[in-house]
Amino acid sequence: MNIKDVVNNAIGPFPNNCAGYMNPPAAGYGYIAALKLSIGTVQADMDDGLDGIVSYDRAECEDAYIGQINMLTASSFCGVNGAVWGHDLARHDGLAGGLILPKMTLPRHDGQPVPILPLTPLLDAAYRLFGSRDQRRFNPLPGAMVVCANKSRTVNPTKSTTVWCALALAIAEDRSTTANLFIEDASDTEATGEQPLEQLERNIALSILRCGQDQGVAYQSIYIGSKQLTIPHGIVGCALACAPYVTLPPAAIPAGHVPADLTDMTLSQWENSLGLTPLPAYPG
Repeated sequence: MNIKDVVNNAIGPFPNNCAGYMNPPAAGYGYIAALKLSIGTVQADMDDGLDGIVSYDRAECEDAYIGQINMLTASSFCGVNGAVWGHDLARHDGLAGGLILPKMTLPRHDGQPVPILPLTPLLDAAYRLFGSRDQRRFNPLPGAMVVCANKSRTVNPTKSTTVWCALALAIAEDRSTTANLFIEDASDTEATGEQPLEQLERNIALSILRCGQDQGVAYQSIYIGSKQLTIPHGIVGCALACAPYVTLPPAAIPAGHVPADLTDMTLSQWENSLGLTPLPAYPG
């Protein structure tokens, strides 16, 4: 199965909203993975449970809007019948133009060097698919059941602390028989101690390469990114690393095109072909 077949089979039933993967009656077996890193905060003036709910809700609403969904947690693979928004289809212009340089290079188990790329282009791509809280595009249908690879950390610190989240996506060399891998991580400095984000990201990349060795899977590249925010006493903060698995709405397919045509478009070409109103720059 190739990417064009996957995308042709990843169209949902709702005209203007993405649907969660496996929501009936989807027209096919495919799904699209989008990537999101967000941090939400709220004044700590209720109780731990309610403050945590609101901060998590705000994290869902920040940057790429996935608010009002029923998030179902899944293990972290984008499989043979999956495609990655911004990488496989509506490819981010920076990636298509070869403008995105690796943060580092690490060897995999067979000695081949693997470039570790910044995640920002894929975060920007998800933002431009779903839209923002104030300028929505093809966000998941409110109330939809949306399977997500996700991890979060909520803190209500007794003193100032830093909460952080990180997300990585490893692209398999053989997409016809092996899956891409997501790694999500989230914590805070009270729990883990101070740690430079560069070291955190390197450790996540190493964990991916070790998982690849364990599974006998060769990854050809890894995208990785992180966010952090200092949370003072009196504020509750939630850091969320998330990859929703969705199907696209018919309105996201430009007139005169089939879904698979998006695999030959850049993100800007897709936006222009739909005449979408430009969004503010990704707030990452």
